Amino acid sequence: MPRQLSAARGLGDRIFRVQLTASGVIVLAIMAAVGLFLLLRAGQALRTRGIWDFLTTAEWQPDVHRFGIAAVLTGTLLIAAVAVTISVPLALGTALFISDVAPRPLRRTLVSMVDLMAAVPSVVYGLWGLFFLQQHVIGLSRWLSDWFGWIPFLHVDGTQPGEPLASQSVYTASTFVAGIVVALMVAPIQCSVMREVFAQAPAGEREGAYALGATRWGMIRAVVLPYGMGGIIGGTMLGLGRALGETIAVYLIISPVFTIQPHILQTGSNSVSSLIALHYGDASTFGMSALMAAGLALFLLTLAVNFTASSIVARSRSGAQSEA
Repeated sequence: MPRQLSAARGLGDRIFRVQLTASGVIVLAIMAAVGLFLLLRAGQALRTRGIWDFLTTAEWQPDVHRFGIAAVLTGTLLIAAVAVTISVPLALGTALFISDVAPRPLRRTLVSMVDLMAAVPSVVYGLWGLFFLQQHVIGLSRWLSDWFGWIPFLHVDGTQPGEPLASQSVYTASTFVAGIVVALMVAPIQCSVMREVFAQAPAGEREGAYALGATRWGMIRAVVLPYGMGGIIGGTMLGLGRALGETIAVYLIISPVFTIQPHILQTGSNSVSSLIALHYGDASTFGMSALMAAGLALFLLTLAVNFTASSIVARSRSGAQSEA
C-alpha cells in the first residue's frame, strides 16, 4: 500500500491560499452583483413586454411599449462575426511569426508592439476608422458587392454590378467598416493568448520533428498547431467576447437603424452597446429599464462566450512537458 505523503503548510502558504480564495470569491460576487442589478432594473420592461417579444421585436420605442433587441442583437452578432473573421488569421499569423519565425532579439519588440495596440483607447480606433479607414474601404466594399453580390449578406440594395455612377454613400457606416475596426482592436488580445500557448509547445517535440526531416512549416503544422489548438479556440472566443461588447468605436462609425440589416456592406447597422450609448442620456424611467434589459442580454451573451473560452483554454495542453 503506498505511503501517504503530506506537507505541512507554513503560515505564509496559508495566508496566500486564503488571499487567492478571497480574490476568486470577490470576483464572482462582483459578477453576480452586476447581473442581479441589471435583472432588477430590467424587471419592469421585461414584465411589460415579455422575454420572447423582447428578443424578437426589431423596433425601439419603449415609451409606447414597442421595443426589442432583434435588430440590435443581429447587428451585434454580425459586427462581431466580421471582426473575428478578419482578426483570427491576423492574430494567428502574428503569433506564429513571433513564437517560431522571428529572430530572438526581434521577438521582445514585436511583443511590446502587439501589447501596445491592445492599450490604445477604443475612441482612437473609432476616430481612425471614421475619418481614415472608411474612405479607403469603399472601393473594396464596391468590388465585393459587384463580384459577390449574389451572396445574400454581400448584396447591397439599390446598386447594380459595375454601375459607374453608384453613390459611395451606400457603402459607408456599414457593418463591414465597423467589423474591420473592431478586428484590429481584438487581434492583440487573440494574438497574446495564442502566442503564450504556442511558446509552451514542448521543445523535445519540436526538435524531434526537425530530426525527422520536417521543415519549419512542417514542424509548426505537426507540433505547434495541434498543441495550441485550445489556445487558438480560446483566444478566438475571448476576442469574440470583446467584439460583442465594443461600444465607442462602433458608435462612432455605424449609422444606427432599427431594422434587421443582414447586408454587411450596406450603410446602416446597430449594436446593443451602441443602442445603450445612444439613448441613455434622454431615456425615461421605463426607457431606462428597457436599456437595462438590453444590457442584461449583452451581459449574459458575453459571459457565456468568455466562460466557454476559459474552459477551452483550461483543457488545452498548455504547460505539458516534453518527454524528450
